[in-house]
Amino acid sequence: MSDRPQTSQPGRRGVLRGALATSAALALPAIGGAAAPAFALSGRPKAGWGVQAGDVGAHSGLVWVRSDRPARMVVETSPTESFKKVTRWRGPLIGPDTDFTGTTRLRGLPPGEQIHYRVRLADPDDPRRTGEPVAGTFRTASVSRRDGVRFLWSGDIAGQGWGINPDRGGYRVYEDMRALDPDFFLCSGDNIYADGPILPSVTLPDGRVWRNVTTEEKSKVAETLDEFRGAFRYNLLDENLLRFNAQIPTITQWDDHEVHNNWYPGQILSDERYTEKNVDVLSARSLRAFSEYFPVSTLPPGDADGRVYRVLRQGPLLDVFVLDMRTYRNANSPGRQTDDATGILGAEQLAWLKRELSRSRAVWKVIASDMPLGLVVPDGTNFEAVAQGDPGAPLGRELQLAELLRHIKHERITGTLWLTTDVHYTSAQHYEPSNAAYQDFEPFWEFVSGPLAAGGFKALKLDGTFGPRQVFIKAPDRNNTSPAETPPYFGEVEIDGGSGELTVRLRQEGGDVLFSQTLQPGRVGQ
Repeated sequence: MSDRPQTSQPGRRGVLRGALATSAALALPAIGGAAAPAFALSGRPKAGWGVQAGDVGAHSGLVWVRSDRPARMVVETSPTESFKKVTRWRGPLIGPDTDFTGTTRLRGLPPGEQIHYRVRLADPDDPRRTGEPVAGTFRTASVSRRDGVRFLWSGDIAGQGWGINPDRGGYRVYEDMRALDPDFFLCSGDNIYADGPILPSVTLPDGRVWRNVTTEEKSKVAETLDEFRGAFRYNLLDENLLRFNAQIPTITQWDDHEVHNNWYPGQILSDERYTEKNVDVLSARSLRAFSEYFPVSTLPPGDADGRVYRVLRQGPLLDVFVLDMRTYRNANSPGRQTDDATGILGAEQLAWLKRELSRSRAVWKVIASDMPLGLVVPDGTNFEAVAQGDPGAPLGRELQLAELLRHIKHERITGTLWLTTDVHYTSAQHYEPSNAAYQDFEPFWEFVSGPLAAGGFKALKLDGTFGPRQVFIKAPDRNNTSPAETPPYFGEVEIDGGSGELTVRLRQEGGDVLFSQTLQPGRVGQ
């Protein structure tokens, strides 16, 4: 790696949207993954799946690419879109062991600045033979409070058989989100539906036909490593998503559909579609593919141990705590245990979360939860999330939540906010001790938004244990409505650099704001 250029960079908000669009357009391949004809250089590596950046902080970030053959990944960064002055980062050799994907960590970046980057793929035997560069851009987190922070969140992509529909222009919601030019995007899980095949067409209740782009890997449930890889590749066939990836860095977590609906460790599937019934085998294959297709700092190659839960520091105003409510949970059950040390997080992750929340000095602590807290999510006669419908004292997985909320109260941890997706509608809940069966906590908010490209579902019941009051909800009146019937949803969080106020906006496709709530800084809980 060469030294960073000393040339000063433009301000983080000083880049024109048109310039960003130009950078994104350079990254866009033709649909299907082949490079555009103008970029097709015979015998040279091609990056036909775009680029993406992830886990970007004030001084570092990850850049991802996929090659069409073995190649050396080289990243060039510049303070300007012209790339007149370049820092070169020598990345990994890319080959079949990672499905030709590669990630390069960039360190020593200037805080609060727009970073322009381009990825070159070089012939491993002849570094002079390189393919056309693929460009992207991102902003590093600012260390100055006055700059403020703004990000989006959502999840649930290509679910229930609703895939990339060329008649609708694909995943149009990504273009709506890109136009808002957030600092980053938090994807709260269900990045794929490994258990949901994509068929060529689906007939809607009103007789219209929904058409899907299809691939061989998405014609069945994912069981092999190659099928999981193909499921992650599927969404990258969408041009809107590729443009979004080239402009907006991501913070990515996972949930159940990366493996199988409502899975938990040790489960043996009864699903007749599967020849591999052991969910531990399936989840290991999925996590490997997940680590290959998303730039996540705590997964290989950055962290050999590999874990999804982590904290991302976004300057003095914000820390993002990414949870993993899948890998360490106990089996789904009626949830009536009076002693439950494992719960939904596992003892080690809960201890980590309590410790990191106590250490955080950020004004706001966003807890990115892949499942809701007070919404009752059934799994047959068992329960899938935290709540189990009993409005009394905490039982089962609720015991872990009670312990965490008690810790936040007694440690005087201010500015906590819960964000989630999962349930395929959008809502806002305020949790109030005065209304709760369990009262040893301070009030807090939970906001739900999604799906991005999946079926819409009816609203779920609230569990009264922690006193949730539903302030806003928008959900369809029947289950599995298509994105043509129920619009995709996403949320926006904006923290003002002057006042420290945090505003949450729940939006839908097209950008319309459905609900807005402004919160004040400095309060325990919130």
